[in-house]
Amino acid sequence: MEESKDEVSGFSPSGVSGWTLQRANTLPGEDKNAKSSEASTSKLTLGRSNTERRRQNFRHADPTTELFDEKISTKRKLRMLKRIATVRDDGCVVFEVPSNAESPTQDREPEDVQCEAVDEDLAVPCENQYIPPIQIVILIVGTRGDVQPFIAIGKCLQDHGHRVRLATHSNFKEFVLSAGLEFFPLGGDPKILAEYMVKNKGFLPSAPSEIPVQRKQIKEIIFSLLAACKDPDVDSGIPFKADAIIANPPAYGHTHVAEALKVPIHIFFTMPWTATNKFPHPLSRVKQPAGYRLSYQIVDSMIWLGIRDMINDFRKRKLKLRPVTYLSGSQGSVSDIPHGYIWSPHLVPKPKDWGPKVDVVGFCFLDLATNYEPPDSLVQWLKNGEKPIYIGFGSLPVQEPEKMTRIIVEALEITGQRGIINKGWGGLGNLPEPKEFVYLLDNVPHDWLFLHCKAVVHHGGAGTTAAGLKAGCPTTIVPFFGDQPFWGEQVHARGVGPVPIPVDQFTLPKLVDAIKFMLDSQVKERAVLLSKAMNAEDGVTGAVKAFLRHLPSRFINAETQPVKRSFFASYFGAIGRCLGCA
Repeated sequence: MEESKDEVSGFSPSGVSGWTLQRANTLPGEDKNAKSSEASTSKLTLGRSNTERRRQNFRHADPTTELFDEKISTKRKLRMLKRIATVRDDGCVVFEVPSNAESPTQDREPEDVQCEAVDEDLAVPCENQYIPPIQIVILIVGTRGDVQPFIAIGKCLQDHGHRVRLATHSNFKEFVLSAGLEFFPLGGDPKILAEYMVKNKGFLPSAPSEIPVQRKQIKEIIFSLLAACKDPDVDSGIPFKADAIIANPPAYGHTHVAEALKVPIHIFFTMPWTATNKFPHPLSRVKQPAGYRLSYQIVDSMIWLGIRDMINDFRKRKLKLRPVTYLSGSQGSVSDIPHGYIWSPHLVPKPKDWGPKVDVVGFCFLDLATNYEPPDSLVQWLKNGEKPIYIGFGSLPVQEPEKMTRIIVEALEITGQRGIINKGWGGLGNLPEPKEFVYLLDNVPHDWLFLHCKAVVHHGGAGTTAAGLKAGCPTTIVPFFGDQPFWGEQVHARGVGPVPIPVDQFTLPKLVDAIKFMLDSQVKERAVLLSKAMNAEDGVTGAVKAFLRHLPSRFINAETQPVKRSFFASYFGAIGRCLGCA
């Protein structure tokens, strides 16, 4: 999204007018006429792939219509894409919308998407429908903040009696096992991925020198997906074969594995990945509303150009599927695959042009505070003065940690505030001498810590943003990459935080103005109001209901059955607890 040109000092906290909490429709109703699609590709008879047949076919006249026309050669499509879109130095896609392009009215629905109003009571599975225990694999690529909500979802599915394997990067193994879920390692190093994305601001390389780094990581991820869905448990040797897949889009090969295994897939994500007229793709920079929907097709096509050879190699060598020949389809962002978005509908309501297979389920919180024992020094420091301001950027690397630390300390001094600095992976907090008004810490559960803070300053990851808002904290977002600018703008639009400060524009005057903004009483009132609305939601239950509701009918048993934890849930829960304590 285009960053705002407004300065924080030029925006009055009291002047945010017309801000009210919109009524949430957490789980939209089921499309009763929707038919479940199953893969039909045969190893012996290679017809056109299901993945290739799926594509969006909106009737809006736009410059990318030819991108999805199978009669047009790939070379011609590549030439056209180079003319209309470029990757900026920060790794985001920039393109110009033709002056004669039709500007959609807000929330206008595409002609071929049905968005009927449905009674909210019908948005959950019928009580007499029983889904026997199935084996579910959750494929997640990203940082700890990306993994954490899926642990919560996996635990809830396991409580419904299903066997759940969470496949992610190896350094999150203890985190997953200690929650009582099965673990399987995926390729890719999240620290390398984070460093790459901070430098490039997204999934797209900003310079030729960055391409080998990205490709190596993505190839490792893609080629580890099939084993995650069907290989025995690495530690116990217990067999596993996925009956259904949950994945986030950066897994890249998830839809192709689902096609090969002939199992349903449900995509969940913490950032918008489904085309809409409401806002542009978070990895794009386009000002005109006429280009919002188009931005999703452009970004999808640009990503596909970078990975199509790896995907087709994976399809041929590992999945025994026909190569995909059309230009788009890398993310499976199509109308027949259910999508669930993990954010509060009170913060970002579901766009009206998203159909019945797209749900906004609410933020998914993993309760880490209950068993957390804070160090005595932190407890005593909190008691010794007013609530502090939290400042931290989690697992994201900071380019100039000494300079940023100096800015933070000076801003706290100028505004007369106490502050907690999270050192994280970025190396913040190296002070020449201790400061009484500054406390340095490593990772602490946000759901515990933020309740003891008056305001928060962070990178704007979806999970950290959710934790701060749920705790009623006014929030300043310092975006590094990806969806973080999007969350910064959403927080500002709700009047609970100042204009976001991009990390490369992080200066002392801007941080001072941001702190003053957050200390305004009306900003705090709005933050408390939003917090109350979010605390009334249950995103984890919403996600599980959405997943179960979109399963094909063959999974449903009409007879009422008691819900019990399966043997696998109990067995692996015990192993996880033991390993987590080791």
